[in-house]
Amino acid sequence: MLDVATASFLADGYAATSIESIARTAGVAKRTLYARWSGKPALFGAVLQQLMAKWLSHAGEWGEDDSLETALGVAAASILAVALTPEAIALHRLMIAESGRFPELPRMMREAGAGEGTRRIAALLDRAVAQGVLPEQDTVFAAEQFLHLVLAGPLQRALSLGPALDAAQVAAWGQAAIALFLSGIRHGRLSRQLD
Repeated sequence: MLDVATASFLADGYAATSIESIARTAGVAKRTLYARWSGKPALFGAVLQQLMAKWLSHAGEWGEDDSLETALGVAAASILAVALTPEAIALHRLMIAESGRFPELPRMMREAGAGEGTRRIAALLDRAVAQGVLPEQDTVFAAEQFLHLVLAGPLQRALSLGPALDAAQVAAWGQAAIALFLSGIRHGRLSRQLD
């Protein structure tokens, strides 16, 4: 049932997907769905949790015992591999298109684990600060900036907002983003208060 719901939400969007259509496609009664989930928001939350668990399991370990540059390289490669899957791109489109009408959707994404990438990058940066490799700074903000550098261009192109990138170009983008990030973060302190 969750697989049918996932396919329906990603193909048709949140607004256009109904419990009735999911039940019909899954070959179950509506009451079967309502017995497991209280309604469409709860079902969508379960879909998000399943997707996030799958994506996080594919992310693997990010080289906690490696140098910062190597660990960020592993992180960037795994993040890009997940973010550029058809499911992730469809979910991104859904969130852009429908979060204005359904403001609970971004909250549901966060609750499902969408911030885990930021937390894991921040932990790598915290370790580098503790080892004296980086100056003291707001590592959560720095992690957010890292993710923007790594993801923004390839994701926009995957959404047809620019020329598509092949696998070699995506890898090169990730490496260039890491070099730019490390160049900036080693010579300054990133802070939300932009002082």
